[in-house]
Amino acid sequence: MRGRNRAHTLVQMSALRLSPLWPELGQRSALTGQVSAPSDGRVTIFLPDPDFEALRLELARLRAARGWTYDELAARSGLARRTLIEIEQGRTIGTLKTWHALAHALSTPLDQLFGTLCGDHESPGQGGDSRSTQAT
Repeated sequence: MRGRNRAHTLVQMSALRLSPLWPELGQRSALTGQVSAPSDGRVTIFLPDPDFEALRLELARLRAARGWTYDELAARSGLARRTLIEIEQGRTIGTLKTWHALAHALSTPLDQLFGTLCGDHESPGQGGDSRSTQAT
């Protein structure tokens, strides 16, 4: 009997671990698998996609403006030549650490580089968003 109680308790504990810790935000469509907007009156806001194409083109423009080869930029940034080629050709995005190194090597502020991500939409903090994070 004791072994059976233990097994029953383990099943109950497993069920607790599998249950969600927060309620589902909306209903999942059986056809598309997408979650619908919550029914409690909240609105789902879809943020615009970053323009990674513009970011990689800005890197290529800055490198070309200095007349640098991939080897030159690699030497100045401490990054692998292959990494630079893959970023400029759009095969990878790069990490924040990579872009930090590139900004220093190119003597270009990070906000100038990353500002290109919002080229096709309004930059954060530019609109009349009432959810401002500024302290009053």
